[in-house]
Amino acid sequence: MRRPGRVWLAAAAATVVVAGLGWAAMPSASAATNLVTNPGFETGTLTGWTCDASDSVVTGHAHAGTYALQGAAGNDTAQCTQTINVVANTAYTLSAAVQGAYVFLGVSGAASTQTWTTSTTYTTLTLTFTTGTSTSLTIYIHGWYGQGTYYADDLTLTGPGGTPSPSQTKTTSPSPTPSASPSKSPSPSPSPTPTGTPPPPPNGSFRNPIYFMPLENNPQNISDAITASGDKNYNLAFVLDSGGCTPAWGGDANHKVSADSTVTGVVSAIRAKGDDAAVSFGGYNGSELGAGCGSASGLASAYQSVITRYNLSRIDLDYEGDDLDANMSVRFGAIKILQNNAASAGRQLHVSLTIPMTTVGFPDTGKDEIRQAIAAGVSLDIINIMAFDYGLTNSSDQATSVELVAEAAKNQLKTLYGWDDATAWAHLGLQIMNGHTDQPSELFTQATFQTLLAYAQSKHVGWYSYWSLNRDRACDPSVPHNWADGACSSVSQSPYDFSKIVAQYAG
Repeated sequence: MRRPGRVWLAAAAATVVVAGLGWAAMPSASAATNLVTNPGFETGTLTGWTCDASDSVVTGHAHAGTYALQGAAGNDTAQCTQTINVVANTAYTLSAAVQGAYVFLGVSGAASTQTWTTSTTYTTLTLTFTTGTSTSLTIYIHGWYGQGTYYADDLTLTGPGGTPSPSQTKTTSPSPTPSASPSKSPSPSPSPTPTGTPPPPPNGSFRNPIYFMPLENNPQNISDAITASGDKNYNLAFVLDSGGCTPAWGGDANHKVSADSTVTGVVSAIRAKGDDAAVSFGGYNGSELGAGCGSASGLASAYQSVITRYNLSRIDLDYEGDDLDANMSVRFGAIKILQNNAASAGRQLHVSLTIPMTTVGFPDTGKDEIRQAIAAGVSLDIINIMAFDYGLTNSSDQATSVELVAEAAKNQLKTLYGWDDATAWAHLGLQIMNGHTDQPSELFTQATFQTLLAYAQSKHVGWYSYWSLNRDRACDPSVPHNWADGACSSVSQSPYDFSKIVAQYAG
């Protein structure tokens, strides 16, 4: 029998690959001189710039002249940087013409500041700053994970030029076709956390998905739930193997995905309200498809049949129990096939990976899953931490316990991927559980959810979610219930109290 409270997702992140460039020497100049090498990309190349593998120079999209930078921000931020010699304690102005969703212009080194915009037509971003004691700075331009193509042109840095150091006298052109290395760390060029409104996570607007079992645990009418709670994002659980590598809800041969109409209606109702649904593969009980499909190609076909049935752009991988860190070459091999196929069709498949937590963050098995995803070249938008069922170490403060676990997981992601704090938080999904969990020491009340909502907002986590919608109602006192019942929370509440709190999360 399925554990009533447990659904886990995972997300993952992108590996940034940087072309191997040297730094161009910047000549001394007057304050009116543009210090940027190849500022409008009119060489037709990325000469003078160090860029991610997804960047290129194109025609037909120039702000002025013939050429412009095109950044395909999908699995990376499509960043380009250039290091420039400057004069210490001096005022400079940086500007660029940009077009696209979440385009960032910034500087680091002698100063650290940035600005950004979202625009369907070219607009000018401008920064004025004063250098510190350093005589070298790095300018950068980039998009944001999963936000599509942006364009940039006419970058200018005005102010007095500095004297190049001996190590900055060589200029090389980027490799024409940088090769991606799955295990390579992200670009070391800095991307400071933006001030003001933060950028979206890699998975776009899917910021507060609630787990929902559409065929088990007395499911609510999804349209009523959306209307009452205001939350429009849902992870539907679980698709398993009903035998012979055949996807079915709950692994039940009577509810094969190929013959389903009920969940199709749920997905349509969610989209009619204005947002989206993902499907979660796995769960604690039953047989996960990866255990029975035999090969990466066979598993990819099984997953694809579900993606096609519900026209999905998002899936969740919930490998639990004996599936945790098992048969990963088949499982991540299948996901790599699916992501490559989606990219070839001009689409993107968003993938989250859910991993159970310990009191000190990821278990070793969870960390190994992430390493194997990186090695396989799989892009995980969200690495979702199941921040419950690990056993409360401080029974007086559930929220603080979750915060400590989340902080540990964030630091582990930094080590595994080479990210900074902001990037690690942006890829971390924080999933909790309403009411009683499977651990009697744990209890999540409405107040706990509110406290953790504020925490999630302060860290700008990739998403804030919980298990499960089916439990977001009080238990009937006249009917016997389990400690952590699958169809109610076992705490005093009004219908959809917990969903209303999660619905407030916007990053």
